[in-house]
Amino acid sequence: MKNLNRPFSANNVTKQNSSSISRRELLTILGTGTAVMALPGCKPSVSGSSSEFPLTDPLHYSTTSALAKAIRNRQVSSVDVVESCIKRIEDVNEDLNAVFQIQRKSAIALALDADAALTKGEIWGPLHGVPMTIKDSLDTAGVITTGGTKGRAAFIPDKDATVVARLKNAGAVLLGKTNTPEFTLSFETNNLIYGMTNNPYDLKRSPGGSSGGAAAMIAAGGTPFDIGSDYGGSIRLPSHFCGIAGIKPSSGRVPRTGHIYPFGGLQDSFQQLGPLARSVDDLFLLLEVIAGPDGIDPGVVPLPWYNWQHVDLSKLKVSFHTDNGIISPTVETQHTVTSVAESLSKVVEEVTQVRPTGIDQTLDLFSLYLWDGGAAISRLAKKAGTTEFSITPPGRRKAINAKELDALIAQWYSFRSSMHSFMSDHDAILCPVNSGPARPHGPEMDDLTGFTYTITYNLTGWPSVVVRAGTSPEDLPIGVQIVTRPGREDVALCLAKYVELEFGGYQIPEL
Repeated sequence: MKNLNRPFSANNVTKQNSSSISRRELLTILGTGTAVMALPGCKPSVSGSSSEFPLTDPLHYSTTSALAKAIRNRQVSSVDVVESCIKRIEDVNEDLNAVFQIQRKSAIALALDADAALTKGEIWGPLHGVPMTIKDSLDTAGVITTGGTKGRAAFIPDKDATVVARLKNAGAVLLGKTNTPEFTLSFETNNLIYGMTNNPYDLKRSPGGSSGGAAAMIAAGGTPFDIGSDYGGSIRLPSHFCGIAGIKPSSGRVPRTGHIYPFGGLQDSFQQLGPLARSVDDLFLLLEVIAGPDGIDPGVVPLPWYNWQHVDLSKLKVSFHTDNGIISPTVETQHTVTSVAESLSKVVEEVTQVRPTGIDQTLDLFSLYLWDGGAAISRLAKKAGTTEFSITPPGRRKAINAKELDALIAQWYSFRSSMHSFMSDHDAILCPVNSGPARPHGPEMDDLTGFTYTITYNLTGWPSVVVRAGTSPEDLPIGVQIVTRPGREDVALCLAKYVELEFGGYQIPEL
């Protein structure tokens, strides 16, 4: 795999490219800083609070950005951070069942190398010595990658997925793999190899899916970040259920090369890869590392990259709604969204309560996901050697005929056009992530209506950030979803940063 690194730029707009760059050259470009953490244009708080998060005690609750800065400045060692995270994983994983294939020996060895490099003045990249986990749907060279399907229970890839290679090239240290449902095709993180993952805020509840293992362990403090995949909400739902931050980037932003459910097909624009972490700062830092064409995934294009520092909150027009016309959220969910809207009204140009016309079609359009009657899943299962399934077997899925499919595609494009028209008058949409907080394991996870709040924006392919902004009566996290126009992750991240600082963001679970 070649040309996976791109130079960092602090200019307002950076064109993505696939030019190779060495770690030493990256150091020269980065200087002594990491990705942007202060927000001079994107004013972080009306109360004037700092936008940076300090190191925590214990270390394993620190943000990715804080760890990267502290390791680089030799305030802490990479070994100390890696060992702290591994110890935390070992302490909580029996309850969570979230991380597997723990790479203790290789992770500590690489951390020692990272610390030794610093003594020589060498910096490998913006994630020098920072630990990470990786969702088990993404290939990791030399480490078992199952994709949650039984046929790959012992599969060892010979090369990394593009995003994994880019993170390693930026200096990150792999700790292990996080659990995912089979082929990532469920909102419940459960499979026949590793079993079910639990939510750190309530072990009887789901962390969501399909990036449930990632979100659960980030929230529990076992890893500072992970990379998820989002096909119907699989980054945003776990972020919401587990009280962390996550972003589904614009369609075409991040290569999916090396993912268990590959690029291509009618629904190609639905699926995106993106980071999950404990702060909005981290999302910007990580997305910049993994974004841009790799010359393999044909759906990824060189989208302009805008720096969120240069977003002027005072000029933004934000719409919000608390009900999508399919299912009404809990009272607390609606209150959280309304409270965020009221707070934003103090700093943005305009906040309007209006719902985009047509989003109540989301559940009908959801049948696009199943249009082939399971043919794609059958093909992937055959390749993996899977004959026993934890998801609905391909043979039990009903295909849509050509006439029905044509009508559905026409409806989908009409919907997308209508949504673009709506956004001509708004810079962002604020809305719920789900109809409620984390659900109990079991039948409640099978009701798809509540998941339509995320599915809508897979249908459009737009960027969407989730950040915690409230708490349910059961002491469960409640996130909000901030959606922006294609290519404008900067606007979504700036608004999310404001929300994080005003409403508290991530909170440590009592686990």
